Amino acid sequence: MVSMHTSPADAPGTGDAGGMNVAILALAMQLALRGVEVDLLTRASDVPLERSLADGVTLRALAAGPPAPVPKHRLVDVADEFGEAVATMVGRSAPRYDLLHSHYWLSGLATLPVAIELGLPFVQTFHTLAAMKNRALAPGDTPEHEGRLRGEAFLAGQADAIVAGSAAEVGTLIDDLRTPAERLWVIPPGVDTDFFTPDRAHNEGSLRELLSLEPGRPILVLAARVQPLKDQELGIRILGELSMVSPSPILVIAGEATDDAYRARLEQAAITHRVERDVRFVGALERDTLADLFAIAEFTLVTSYSETFGLVALESAASGTPVVAFRGTGLVESVSDGESGYLVDSRDPAEWAAAILVHRADGARVDAMRRSARRFAEGFTWATAAASHRALYESLLAP
Repeated sequence: MVSMHTSPADAPGTGDAGGMNVAILALAMQLALRGVEVDLLTRASDVPLERSLADGVTLRALAAGPPAPVPKHRLVDVADEFGEAVATMVGRSAPRYDLLHSHYWLSGLATLPVAIELGLPFVQTFHTLAAMKNRALAPGDTPEHEGRLRGEAFLAGQADAIVAGSAAEVGTLIDDLRTPAERLWVIPPGVDTDFFTPDRAHNEGSLRELLSLEPGRPILVLAARVQPLKDQELGIRILGELSMVSPSPILVIAGEATDDAYRARLEQAAITHRVERDVRFVGALERDTLADLFAIAEFTLVTSYSETFGLVALESAASGTPVVAFRGTGLVESVSDGESGYLVDSRDPAEWAAAILVHRADGARVDAMRRSARRFAEGFTWATAAASHRALYESLLAP
């Protein structure tokens, strides 16, 4: 498995790490349990290294470009060098791998030539698509460039198989990228229901103290990298609508700011809506802390303009916490309206606030949805995703 621009071992919410990192690592672990030996190949942002992450799962960080972090938009300049490093690792004369599975378009750009040269089956998972993002662009955000659009279309036409996480992604792959339908496999991601669990609510006291959250006040969580695509500003506007309600909530924004100007805009928005004392920017949290936070929250907000699937929504549901999300793209599959949360048809903060207040007013609904959200999340497992991937691999390796 190739993840050029970010290591699968990186903490989600830092740098370019997010749901993709979670998905790759969880999938690799489950494949290893099913007898598939997995090497995770990434670009070394420091010294090259090799380390075992679990039985059957090895991380290999390969030298390509400078031994330092490189902005994602500049990584295309080292794609060829990374491809050469992967080719060396694979071994031109006696390939050590049966198959290459690329994650994200940059990885595909670097390693499709390696697969072709060595005659190895090549699988591509995009995780995000430029065409999908550009169609639902945040106001003032920069569209994805033409080079990426063309690169993704080329990969979609050349890969032996393409894995999509949702029907929304399939629609873009077929309609915009002209992907051959017979090469598409729809495999939704999973969630670790042993890790994300309502039982973590027992840690509420210590977590509130750690994050400076006043006792007794409801918590809204917005967990994503701080950038216009994720629209944390809508979360602040929703908080403004709820500020006169008792008890008024606290909004916890968990994720690293990758855009300083946008972070400053959010701080100004909080002042404008007079909720600056009720917004907590806590940065990227450790997975344990994030799981605890989901478990004690009243709601998780998913305000993104687009999501290929929306893994955070599943993690929240597994924690027994309902989600309020925008009805669009992959979120219509990661959120079951009325079962694991609510899908809102507009980006009007008053409508989001109304959904929260109507839910809060019905105590029986609050308890029932915590249970139904958990049941919904239990239908998505990494074991199922891994079994589907193994079936895909075996179909490509069959005589």
